[in-house]
Amino acid sequence: MPTDPSPQAATPWLPHHDVAGGALAAATHIGVLLHGIFGSARNLRTFAQSLSGALPGWTWIVADLRNHGDSPGAPPPHDLDACADDVRALCRALGVAPAAVVGHSFGGKVAMQLLADPWPELRTIGVLDTHPHLRWHDEAGTDGVDHVLRVLGQVPQPLARRADVIGPLTAAGIDPAVAQWMTTNLRAASDGYRWKFDLPAVVQMLDSYFSTDSWPRLRAVPAGMAVHVVRAGRSSRWTPETLVDLRALAPAVTLHTLPNAGHWMHVDDPAGLCAVLVAALEGL
Repeated sequence: MPTDPSPQAATPWLPHHDVAGGALAAATHIGVLLHGIFGSARNLRTFAQSLSGALPGWTWIVADLRNHGDSPGAPPPHDLDACADDVRALCRALGVAPAAVVGHSFGGKVAMQLLADPWPELRTIGVLDTHPHLRWHDEAGTDGVDHVLRVLGQVPQPLARRADVIGPLTAAGIDPAVAQWMTTNLRAASDGYRWKFDLPAVVQMLDSYFSTDSWPRLRAVPAGMAVHVVRAGRSSRWTPETLVDLRALAPAVTLHTLPNAGHWMHVDDPAGLCAVLVAALEGL
């Protein structure tokens, strides 16, 4: 397996990661899975195991993005380029050059950043319900990330129990399922439960996400690479015009739709998502 996915100098800070499937050294192909904002590697472990089972010879690195999960203490700036560099540094430290990087939501934009300077073995980018260019105002409403951020910042900490976060979130109009999921983002401290993520740093990450237009990267996919955009059929992020523009980028970019999935497609339709990715990757 090649040992240097990019020529950049090594960085002292590395994101935490899990491995799903066989040992990295024994893998025929290696992929990287990236979660979205407020997520963690933990959210993708079950799906990663299903994916490795459906793709014999594949092993998946499931990473915690900076400021999330078990990846605290990353140096600034906290933007998409830094997140992409973190992926490169992690792969370099592990001595691997993955053939695929698949990212959900924010993680999908991190994956698209790698199109600017991919390592030679990188063949496929998977983009899971990630619009190429959303803006802050596109995420209005009680389910929008701006509202969620404000509410999270107002939750008193420490909390005596994980479940104590659910009441304040649902009272602010956040969906009960999202509030329940947020309990996984609490870590036990000596005085109670506190957020795992660094909220000010997450705001910087989101500023970069909303200000970055990924359309130019999709319009200039390097030769020999393929991008697979998987749209959640029940997601509100997609307009008819966006879908037309994406289809016009074929064959370098392929648009897939999971009609019965919402934004959390790996939870809503894991079998359908797995089938799409297996079809995209099994020929590598």
